Amino acid sequence: MTLMAIAAIAMTAAMPMQAKKKATKATTQVVYTGDIAKKVIGYNGTTPLNITIKKGKIEKIEALPNQEGPAYMQRATKKVFAQYEGLTVAEALKLKPDVATGATYTSEALIKNIQMGLQQAGGKVKADKKSNKKVAKKRKH
Repeated sequence: MTLMAIAAIAMTAAMPMQAKKKATKATTQVVYTGDIAKKVIGYNGTTPLNITIKKGKIEKIEALPNQEGPAYMQRATKKVFAQYEGLTVAEALKLKPDVATGATYTSEALIKNIQMGLQQAGGKVKADKKSNKKVAKKRKH
């Protein structure tokens, strides 16, 4: 570890708590939902995402490799992601988004992934636990 890296760590540790929060809001954070939402199932399996949050707002949501049909995934991502991008984390957690017609299971899984990812990012609004069970139960038939 270089002397400069050690100095940066020491300065960060010595910063008051409020200064740390302000520094965090000015940065870009990418939340990977593959681990935290591994029980959320779309039509054919999990639908992991990367959610990019910059200065407290959702800048971009990216679908990662999955087993969903490409046409369904494209329809669902286009409809669902557009509803979230540009919102603050708090606004997004309160959102009641629409699903894409013809890609309901995939849409519901994407929405739940986004909610769980935003909670991981530090959202203070609790997600609806019923919606997670609902999505998981639908795929057991």
